[in-house]
Amino acid sequence: MSFTLWFTGLSGAGKSSISARVYEEMIKCNFAVELLDGDIIRTNFAQDLTFSKEHRDINVKRIGFISKLLNKHGVISIVAMISPYAEVREQNRQTIGNYIEVFVECPLDVLKKRDTKGLYGKAEKGLIKNFTGISDPYELPTQPEVVVRTDHESLEESVAIVMDYLKENNYI
Repeated sequence: MSFTLWFTGLSGAGKSSISARVYEEMIKCNFAVELLDGDIIRTNFAQDLTFSKEHRDINVKRIGFISKLLNKHGVISIVAMISPYAEVREQNRQTIGNYIEVFVECPLDVLKKRDTKGLYGKAEKGLIKNFTGISDPYELPTQPEVVVRTDHESLEESVAIVMDYLKENNYI
């Protein structure tokens, strides 16, 4: 069975790290799976887009469409991207069908302390415009299938929570 596992959360919460490990686990089990990381997709396919709400929505919908195509051909899609707006995440849920939302939760104060690139600091000084969580909103998921809390869990624990959900619900 193919499905889309959609990791959402603020910058630095752990979406890329957790999704990459889940991807590795699924590869070990010989699943047909593809990892779509928002940063990599933006660099390679969305250079024409800014960080405006309209362009963020376009980017999230594009990746949703790619995920649907992958699923149609029997490939599990793992997506890691901020996807800050609830309405577009819900549109993807409806469009894709077999959609599992994973909220990678971490408080803003912890993210600011973790911020190795200094992005949050730059955003607070106004040097980065439309930065999610600072000068642009992040709409919290209201009913994600899975929640991991990276301020309390290790990477291994968060990966185990996601994998356990997939096993318990007969996705894998």
